[in-house]
Amino acid sequence: MSDIISILDWSEVWALLIPLITLAVRRKQPRYMRPVIVYLWLALLLNLVCDILSEYNESHRSHSISNNPLYNIHSIVRFVCFSYFFILFNQKFYKSINRFLPVIYFAFAIINFSFNESFFFERYISGNLFSMEAFLLLIYCMLYYLSQLRSETAGITGTKGFWVVTGLAIYVAANFFVFLFYVPMITENPQIALNMWNVHNVAYIFLCIFISKAFYVPAPI
Repeated sequence: MSDIISILDWSEVWALLIPLITLAVRRKQPRYMRPVIVYLWLALLLNLVCDILSEYNESHRSHSISNNPLYNIHSIVRFVCFSYFFILFNQKFYKSINRFLPVIYFAFAIINFSFNESFFFERYISGNLFSMEAFLLLIYCMLYYLSQLRSETAGITGTKGFWVVTGLAIYVAANFFVFLFYVPMITENPQIALNMWNVHNVAYIFLCIFISKAFYVPAPI
């Protein structure tokens, strides 16, 4: 059991290799997939540093070098990249809403870190930031599905967008309440909080698998 948990702890790194290896084979991707590709490389770098710091702290029985600010940076990077993906994606409907959601996100982030949380707080990740990210990305996903229904697109499962959005929808839907209650839970019961984070890790694996599938789909939408 401990071996499985250890594998899950590093899933934020090795899961990203699945789409990146696929990308090495299927290099030609449309313009709207570029933000996803940028995210994969930045996420690999951030997650690798985070896990190395975590292993260092555990082996030295210390928390002197916190990786939590890097997780906050990762949350911002993920939102920026995927929101840009939705903006670039050729949707016939809800274009104005897609462009307005980042305004809501950054306004919330500025207010949150000005009055409520510290971005560089070393003990916990920003549960508010992660929850807002998941909520707004879920709205993006729902708008995508509604747009496809309104345009009566045939063969939606054969598009790159469907696989990226579905993987993202699974990830944010599974993790919204994990993010929302993670900080209160870790203060009350750290072990349950760590077990909850395994839900995040499993959902992240699914996100990477679905992105990998998207790279294999022919380019035309």
